[in-house]
Amino acid sequence: MKPGTLTRRLPIALAVIGLVAAAVWWAGRPKPVAVALAEIDRGKVESSIANTRAGTVEACQRTKLSTILGGRIEVLAVKEGDRVKQGQLLMKLWNDDQQAQSALAAAQMQTARKRVNEACTLAANAGREAERQASLRERGFVSGSREEAARAEADAKRAGCEAVRADVAAAEAKLKATRVEQGRTVLYAPFAGTVAKIVGEVGEYSTPSPPGVPTPPAIDLIDDSCLYVKAPMDEVDAPKIVAGQPVRISLDALPKQSFPGKVKRVAPYVSAVEKQARTVDVEALFDDPQAPGKLLVGYSADIEVILAVRDKVVRVPTSALQEGGRVLIADGDGKLAERQLKTGLSNWEYTEVLEGLAAGERVVTSLEREGVKAGAAWIAEQPKDGAGK
Repeated sequence: MKPGTLTRRLPIALAVIGLVAAAVWWAGRPKPVAVALAEIDRGKVESSIANTRAGTVEACQRTKLSTILGGRIEVLAVKEGDRVKQGQLLMKLWNDDQQAQSALAAAQMQTARKRVNEACTLAANAGREAERQASLRERGFVSGSREEAARAEADAKRAGCEAVRADVAAAEAKLKATRVEQGRTVLYAPFAGTVAKIVGEVGEYSTPSPPGVPTPPAIDLIDDSCLYVKAPMDEVDAPKIVAGQPVRISLDALPKQSFPGKVKRVAPYVSAVEKQARTVDVEALFDDPQAPGKLLVGYSADIEVILAVRDKVVRVPTSALQEGGRVLIADGDGKLAERQLKTGLSNWEYTEVLEGLAAGERVVTSLEREGVKAGAAWIAEQPKDGAGK
């Protein structure tokens, strides 16, 4: 081969080798990772805590009524769902025997009162007679023994008057006792409300609940004009909650809605239900009781207690935070960079940024994807069809 030919082919060979090397590098280069990005903005950040298990809508007044004595139901004056007034008769057991005892006690009381008139009139006459005998003895017309006999008779009649008065008091007490016994067989509404449930029918035997035996009540009465929510909070969070704090109340029956309210009461003790976590019951009232509309006692509900609020602060999506308060920044050079933040208030959605980020910067929220790390090449994930509309 001529020397000139070799000289001409060398640059061509070098160019081919360079192209092959470039192709190999291009084929083997790290592929950019598609990442989901969020732009840092300013807004509201809240610190809040929520109940550990579902809460319940409760009535401010609810009572499960049973008669003190057992017996056959004679009168059911209401039906389930009826609205009743305070003091209205709800149920009455058969008590004819007690009514007869009451009538007998009333008659005995009337008889005792008439005997009072008789005995006390005789006592008054005997007292006047004793005074006359004393006057006659002073003038010498009767003996001293005659005066003493008159005074003894007056004292006896006066004692008889007092005894009959005591009989009247005993008869009155007996009459009251019979009426108390009758009261054990009737139920009256202690407050205005709605009859939720009735156990028993006319003619059936109603049994009161003895201590330690869970017998269903005869009538369940609910005052649904005043409702609140009771929910269990973890014992660790309980010291942060005080009466008057603002809350958000949500109900399963009204999805995608929440209602403002306030903490009404924090239970003064810790509950331990079976082997579940120890909790403290928190009660909350609606700011506007009419806002949720018609609620039923027993609805499941949740309480989110708002501990603190920061408005118009730099915030980062909580999903973008790594352990230790670090985030991945999508820099303009095409590579992900790690940055340390100083954070403030936080919740499951946003975290307040005190130092380390400025509004307008972009952070990675898809941290769970393979290859997402500092120094990795990135491309922004394309939004799905219809996203952002």
